[in-house]
Amino acid sequence: MALQERKLQGHAMMKEMITLELFEVIYQRRSIRSYLRKKVDREILDKIVDAGRWAPTAGNAQAWQFVIVDDPIRITKLKSVSPGIFHEPAFVIAICTDRDAAIARMGPQGAMLALMDVCMAAENILLAACALGLGACVVRSFHQQAVGVMLGCPEGCVTELLIAGGFPDQEPTAPSRKNIEEIRFFNRWEDK
Repeated sequence: MALQERKLQGHAMMKEMITLELFEVIYQRRSIRSYLRKKVDREILDKIVDAGRWAPTAGNAQAWQFVIVDDPIRITKLKSVSPGIFHEPAFVIAICTDRDAAIARMGPQGAMLALMDVCMAAENILLAACALGLGACVVRSFHQQAVGVMLGCPEGCVTELLIAGGFPDQEPTAPSRKNIEEIRFFNRWEDK
């Protein structure tokens, strides 16, 4: 077998392995709300946020900012205005948007598009955390203004989502999902 053919075959096998791993992470990811009392290295936190940075973004606006909180005292303060954070996470990642910059770049729909970008970044962060052996959970139940003040967000910057995480202290079972045939249509609604 020629060298070029072996390279192509090796590339195809590697691509298949990566594809399988991606789907395994998607199917294994759960919302984890209970964590071991163990610090997560900042290198790992940077890697997780970097996955969020590579999420799709409308018009490549990238109107997001990520604030990683790993100081237990600050996390306790965040929890006081975030009823959606249970137990004691090792970290909280706040995903913020500069709504003014988003509107300036993308027009009147900029704020909504930036929020969609935040959601896509959050999913990447959740998948990266899972792939690295961490558990995480998206939190929207928090006081936006209070969290913004605690994080030192500048005017016009809004905290849209929090992601609490750490080393999982629970293994929830997979929640039920509707069958694909119930929710998927081809070309037109009801065309299954």
